[in-house]
Amino acid sequence: MKKLFIGLVAAALFAVNGTRAQNHPIEILPKPVKIVAFQNAAVLSGETSVYLDPKANLNQDYVTGVLKEAGIDPVYTTKAKKAKLAFKLNAVPSNNNDEAYRLAVMSPDSKKQIVATADARAGLLYALQTLRQMTTLQNGLVTIPACVITDAPAFPWRAYMQDESRHFQGAETVKNLLDEMARLKMNTFHWHLVDDQGWRIEIKKYPKLTELGSKRDFDHMNVTSEEWDELFPKRAYYTQDEIRDIVKYADDRGIKVIPEIEVPGHASASIYAYPWIGATSRREGKAVVGDLYDVTDPKVEEFLHDILDEVVALFPSKIVHIGGDEANYTHWQNSEEIQAFMKANGLPTCSDLQVWAINRMSKYLASKGCRMIGWNEITGDNVRGEAHVQASQSEKLAPGTIVQFWDGDISLVNKAIEKGYDVVNSNRFFTYLDYPYEVTPFEKAYSFNPIPDGLADADKEKILGTGCQMWGEFTPNLDRLYYQIFPRIAAYAECGWTPADKKYYEDFRKRLKKIENIWKEKGYLKTQLDKY
Repeated sequence: MKKLFIGLVAAALFAVNGTRAQNHPIEILPKPVKIVAFQNAAVLSGETSVYLDPKANLNQDYVTGVLKEAGIDPVYTTKAKKAKLAFKLNAVPSNNNDEAYRLAVMSPDSKKQIVATADARAGLLYALQTLRQMTTLQNGLVTIPACVITDAPAFPWRAYMQDESRHFQGAETVKNLLDEMARLKMNTFHWHLVDDQGWRIEIKKYPKLTELGSKRDFDHMNVTSEEWDELFPKRAYYTQDEIRDIVKYADDRGIKVIPEIEVPGHASASIYAYPWIGATSRREGKAVVGDLYDVTDPKVEEFLHDILDEVVALFPSKIVHIGGDEANYTHWQNSEEIQAFMKANGLPTCSDLQVWAINRMSKYLASKGCRMIGWNEITGDNVRGEAHVQASQSEKLAPGTIVQFWDGDISLVNKAIEKGYDVVNSNRFFTYLDYPYEVTPFEKAYSFNPIPDGLADADKEKILGTGCQMWGEFTPNLDRLYYQIFPRIAAYAECGWTPADKKYYEDFRKRLKKIENIWKEKGYLKTQLDKY
């Protein structure tokens, strides 16, 4: 990601003409950022005329909010030449990168204007963030150093994951997190909406998923729905209208939303609602915690397809996360019907059955114009070297699937790439936000390089980027949630925006100061201040 926000930018702006600065999401410079500094600065006071290229489809209300936070009071004009501040799409694409941008402040070519140009809307949104980071406000005057910045991210996938199955947070919290992701130039919100502990998305064809499956969380797995209603009178899932609203909110900030709908495991909440879909639960006649879907049953597959139909319609990103991790194969091994199916279909191991089932999900999603991503167990590897797990022998993961690495030896990343898959590197030893600061201190988070050692130069483009994961088992309230996320999310943002050889921790900490102050005001930084 970019290095950091404004700090970096401000520091680099007063360097010698032609200096190259590292990319930083925080201060805002991206990848190979190039900055040319000039002698003067733009000084704004009162109302400022602003031009937004109508072809860019920027949300004016959002732009206004960002500019006002920077102290700029915008008045919009339809004439680019009459604007003091202009956001324009290039007439002819010049970067071959929708996220690249150029920001010119009082430069010879922009004269007395501040001009942001890019090939696509995403680039203009990042220029907006950089502008916000660069501004200083004093005595009613906004000062922006004169310069030209050219910037672009190191990786196209820069994600934050919010787990709402374990503890439901709600739309206001999600929107607050999206605002901070945008500030950090992160572009992917991975929304973990279902798991054993709760089902958080309305599916109209199967109302019990929320009528029963949402009335539980990590701390309340054994309560009845009636007991839950007494304890928590508020709804603990998102309606489809709320989903659409949040997706639109994210899109206005340049963020795509990717839902996670787990198959075949982490399915206890849905099986609680419909026990017949579980391999063991159907035999027991009641929901069994930890059960797996009976993926060999065409009716269960139809059930999953129906869910995916409604999910795909809600998320224009056209990428669906299928989960695929930590499946307890005991439930398949103890089913005579499933074992017979495996034998009849030449599936020698449960890992093969999982890959077989996930490939069918992938094919169905592809028919809807969607791409599938899953945790790295979907490759069929014995990720953790467990004695009771056999790696797949006959089945190979479908081409085009994205593999999200989270656990196992790092060589599995190279192995997946060698087999032709794109990879999102979310190595849990660096990127899990639920881990305490003693396990993943701030500097360790910042040190993460999504590209593993030993990867050939020609294969590095197969690393799409990285994600940081906020698993929600131990975040029952906002104070704890924010304690775990901030400020480490800034480090992960920089890991995605800035090449590893351009990162400098000491510089990062200096640039972080402005954002730290913002996060203190918002109440995101409190008791964790002595942890980094």
